[in-house]
Amino acid sequence: MKHIAVILSGCGHKDGSEITEVVSSLIALSQAKSTYTVFAPNINFTPMNHLTGEPATSQSQRNCMEEAARISRGDVFDIKTLEEKKFDALLFPGGYGAATHLSNWAQKGAKAQVHPEVERIILDFHKASKPIGAICIAPALIAKVLGSKHVSLTLGNNKEVAAEIKKTGAKHEDCPVDDFITDRLNKVITTPAYMYDSDPGKVFKGISGLVKELVEMA
Repeated sequence: MKHIAVILSGCGHKDGSEITEVVSSLIALSQAKSTYTVFAPNINFTPMNHLTGEPATSQSQRNCMEEAARISRGDVFDIKTLEEKKFDALLFPGGYGAATHLSNWAQKGAKAQVHPEVERIILDFHKASKPIGAICIAPALIAKVLGSKHVSLTLGNNKEVAAEIKKTGAKHEDCPVDDFITDRLNKVITTPAYMYDSDPGKVFKGISGLVKELVEMA
């Protein structure tokens, strides 16, 4: 049975991990008869009001691990404790937290810096030739860390996003929401999910395909 490390960035698509993408990932992993462990950075952030899209004015800062625990039913660990040798593959669901907490891609695009622990983990899995899956905006993390390897990936079909990805050295491929892109050389699998304004059924189909490929490749 394959054991997959899943990295979250909170709870909620505007300031953390996209909930549908996380739930789809965990269900697909279960269907693939794999086990998983959830990790998140132990950092604080200002939450967003998901009704208005503006920073929440009535709430104090929240913590990524505490928020991730909402989706993982309390089972979440600090990413500092993640050891590649204990897992067969790595998976990043999307959500804006990947671009604000796991990196500062939202502010700097191709000039972004990736959270040091996230960068370490990606490099460790790549060096060990273990597959890495990334969903929605999360492939930007892979592009930034593995761009020099000319990794192929997708964030959908947005030309501006694709142009920014190409600045990292990575290769961007257009992909529909219900499909995925596999770079077999680098063992990287990506799917657009909610990079499209699409229905959850198509999002689940794309993620399910990615997870099946990820587990088979592990």
